[in-house]
Amino acid sequence: MSITVSGFFPAVLEPRMTSSAPPAPLHGVRVVEIGVFMAAPFATMQLADLGADVVKVENPAGGDPVRQTGPFIDGHSSPFVRLNRNKRSAAVNLKTAEGKQVLRRLLADADVLVENLRPGALSALGFGYDAVRELNPRLVYVSASGWGQDGPLAEQPGLDIMAQARSGLMSITGHPGGDPTKVGVPMCDLVCGLYAAMAAIAALRAREHTGQGQRVDVSLYEAGVSFAVWEAGAYFATGEVGRAHGSAHQNSAPYQAVRSKDGWVTVGATTPRTWSAFCRALGLTGLFDDPRYGSSYERYQHRDSLIPAIEAATTTRTTEELVAALVDVGVPCAPIATTDQVFTDEHLWAREFFWDAPHPVLGPVRQLGSPMRMSATPPRRGTAGPLLGAHTAQVLAEHGFAAEDVKRLSEAGVIATGA
Repeated sequence: MSITVSGFFPAVLEPRMTSSAPPAPLHGVRVVEIGVFMAAPFATMQLADLGADVVKVENPAGGDPVRQTGPFIDGHSSPFVRLNRNKRSAAVNLKTAEGKQVLRRLLADADVLVENLRPGALSALGFGYDAVRELNPRLVYVSASGWGQDGPLAEQPGLDIMAQARSGLMSITGHPGGDPTKVGVPMCDLVCGLYAAMAAIAALRAREHTGQGQRVDVSLYEAGVSFAVWEAGAYFATGEVGRAHGSAHQNSAPYQAVRSKDGWVTVGATTPRTWSAFCRALGLTGLFDDPRYGSSYERYQHRDSLIPAIEAATTTRTTEELVAALVDVGVPCAPIATTDQVFTDEHLWAREFFWDAPHPVLGPVRQLGSPMRMSATPPRRGTAGPLLGAHTAQVLAEHGFAAEDVKRLSEAGVIATGA
């Protein structure tokens, strides 16, 4: 169960890092991000967590628009300092000739470029895939977009909600007969970012054999459609069109949220063993003996009568009592937690999922941990999202720019070196 007692978690959590810790898996991989909002920054956050050196190239006039997205802490975007952890910020005006030269220097010895600008935008600046490949044939060039780099929809603006709509996700989310409902988080954006990161790592692996980089094209739309495993199985087999089922499963039962005396509990009693245990724990022997409910699929087919019969029993017990009874007999179940309960959950704190990243202005910034738990090379726990241009001078120096050149470019407004 969730722990919500004030003061359960410590005020400051030190990152689990020591001087003797082995390098992270992607240590030595150099990544340039030209990203805004979600998909590209989320992809490079994964790469940065795994040890890559991510340089986030931003417009000196404001940077990534997420910097202007609240809530704010002392004037700094709370989402930004979490989404862009473990990265360095170089503020460069790519619309100037000298700014383009800066980017060429960065890309010349980079391993990966991740971008999610409108298709064609980088090409218009002179940094399309073919041009960059001539500059650095080993570069893995990752483009994330709403609809992909080609096809009839490519030129249309594409945000997460449009991808959720066109991918069919909104038609199968929510309750039957209800209004169209999107998934509560920007699912297509986030999973597109995960696909982008996974593809980048795969392309780096392929480069070990070929010596060549390649183009990676991922889209929010196809990321959303890729979720439709059950729906594709039904449609391509029978022509059945997917529909909203509320919290219920598409073809098994009971696998959904059921009412308790004081709330809701999710249950998954779909196998012969768990169905038997479920009925015993709740005194539902009549349901267990009823031939209409003999298999999971038969229970799904008769769910209109099954669920009310189940809730006649579950609503006599509190959520806590139900969870305790079902856990005791091995039936998968869980209460529906609110986000405050999640962020104070005993299990997550016992596994040290949360951690604090240092920020030069805000101090410790609490982070969601990486779900990738590796015993020998754990994900990096470094710094919170950087100040705009905080590393511009450092990055340029690493790429051969003299101090006087950095000063000149800063005075000309080509770069920003903000502290």
